[in-house]
Amino acid sequence: MHIGLTGGIASGKSTVASWWKARGALLVDTDALARELTQAGGEALPAIVQRFGSSVLHPELGLDRAQLRQLVLSHEGARRDLEAILHPLIQARAAAQAAPAQADGRPIVFDVPLLVESRAWRCQVDRVLLIDCDEAVQLQRGSARPGWTVAQVQAIMAAQASRAQRRAAADATLDNSRLSLEQLHQSLQAVAVHWGIRQWPVEESRP
Repeated sequence: MHIGLTGGIASGKSTVASWWKARGALLVDTDALARELTQAGGEALPAIVQRFGSSVLHPELGLDRAQLRQLVLSHEGARRDLEAILHPLIQARAAAQAAPAQADGRPIVFDVPLLVESRAWRCQVDRVLLIDCDEAVQLQRGSARPGWTVAQVQAIMAAQASRAQRRAAADATLDNSRLSLEQLHQSLQAVAVHWGIRQWPVEESRP
């Protein structure tokens, strides 16, 4: 089964992704793939520089993510252009990474923060699992991250799909606003049972 894992910033997706991985699922982290594509020498850098200029480059690290984030959050057209560059490359790498698990039938979890916004992902997954969260909690968690301000988190939230849009696209929704870790794990176990997903030995989950 292909599971699309999504949710807003600071909703707790990483904790949920780790739970699935511990059950033996293959985790495909699209944010990690985006970082690979935009690091120094990354496949996406030439097209990004052609579109946005060399000011978005860090001299040693590749893409200056903070600089580009500020740009795309303030210009809708810039965001669409960046997605047009990155999304096809991410999807190609995700498919290649998922291939070993497809061969033996293991569940595959695609961690896609913008699953609802991109639309292209919905037809590639069998189920969508939404990790939902109160906006006040998102702001509190997000602004507690090193280097993040409340204004930056608010800008990210404004650019993402609304809670209602995500809920409408989801096959299962977990409200992670106030769950303890144990309660979250219990809720995830209930989803796995409902979807008929058994636990795989962790050693089998490695590509």
